[in-house]
Amino acid sequence: MDTDDELLIEAPHRELLDQILDKWSLSVLNELCERPCRFNELRRAIPQVTQKSLTATLRRLERNGVIEREVVSTRPVAVMYRITPLGKTLRHPIDVLLAWATQHMPAIEDARGDFDRQEEAGL
Repeated sequence: MDTDDELLIEAPHRELLDQILDKWSLSVLNELCERPCRFNELRRAIPQVTQKSLTATLRRLERNGVIEREVVSTRPVAVMYRITPLGKTLRHPIDVLLAWATQHMPAIEDARGDFDRQEEAGL
């Protein structure tokens, strides 16, 4: 298999990981792993996210089958989001990544400091 074939195989995985591991997706998944939420509950739980970014994030996660959207026939009509069985399978790998980051953060901070000092020194 040549490099072009490898890039074609990697591309769908890269896109998926970019969509699932981005800043807002992780926050949304964290909330929905705990309980189903309405849109405004998610906005309150993640106050830094804009309405536009939250909408786009929810749509991407729904498109990937990680969450589902249910229209609740109340007055006014509400939309409830919940994690799917497929989405629940993300909990363990994400927890492993977060544990790795926590464990290695001191070494990462040291590496960042070294890099920044070298950049400042023009090396």
